[in-house]
Amino acid sequence: MPSEKITFKGAFGDALSAKLDWPEGELKSWVLFAHGFSIGKDLKPVRTISKTLVENGYGMMRFDFTGLGESGGNFEDTNFTSNCEDIRKAAEYLTRHHKAPCVLIGHSFGGTATLKVADEIPSCKAVATIGSPCDTKHIIHQFADKIEEIHEEGEAKVLLGGRPFVIKEQFLDDVANQNIAEQISELNRALMIFHSPQDRVVSIDNASHIYMKAKHPKSFVSLDSADHLLLRNSADAEYVANVLAAWAGRYI
Repeated sequence: MPSEKITFKGAFGDALSAKLDWPEGELKSWVLFAHGFSIGKDLKPVRTISKTLVENGYGMMRFDFTGLGESGGNFEDTNFTSNCEDIRKAAEYLTRHHKAPCVLIGHSFGGTATLKVADEIPSCKAVATIGSPCDTKHIIHQFADKIEEIHEEGEAKVLLGGRPFVIKEQFLDDVANQNIAEQISELNRALMIFHSPQDRVVSIDNASHIYMKAKHPKSFVSLDSADHLLLRNSADAEYVANVLAAWAGRYI
C-alpha cells in the first residue's frame, strides 16, 4: 500500500500534517477524512477505517487540524469556522496534487464540520458522519463546568480526553453563531449516518436530528454496542469502513 506524509497550509497559514494512502492497483476515488474534536489522524480507528477503505480501492487523506497532532498552529486560536477552512484546504491540496475528493468522512465534531462544507466542494458526491453532533453547541457540554470562567477570564484550561487544552471565549462565540440545521437541510449530497445507541459522548438523538433534517438519498447505520471513539472493539471501525466502501461505490 503506497503512502506519503505531506503538509499543506491550513486556515491560519500553518503547516498541517497529513497522511495519504492509496491502493497498488486501480484507484476508485479519493476520500477525505476529518477526525473528531481534540483527537488526531493517527487514532487507531481512524487508521483502521483508512486502511480498510484503501484495501477496497479508495485513496485516503487524513490530517491533523490546526494545533493538533503533528500539525502546526495553536489549538486555542481555532474554532469551528477554522476547522471548516482546514477541511477546505485539505480538499484543495488533493485537487491540486492528486484528484479532487468524491467522498468526505467526518467523525464526531469533524463530521459536523464536514456537513457544513460538503456543498462547497464541487467534487464531493457523498458524505458520511460517525457519531457526529447535529449542532455545534453540543461540544460545550465537554467543558460546561468552565463556561463561566471562560466568559469571565476570556479563556480557561479544560481537560479533553484526559489532556489539557485552552478554550477561549472566541470559540464559544463561534459555535453559538452556526446554523448547522440549515446546512443539513440544504445538503445536496448523498448522506450516510453512523451512530451508536450506546454513545455516551454524543447521544443517538443527534443522529435522528441529522436524518430528519437531511433530504434523500440518506441512510442510517446503527453501530450497536460501539463506543464514541470506536476504540472498544476494532471490528467496529472495520465494519464502518466496509459499509462505507460498498455505499460510496454507488455515487463515485
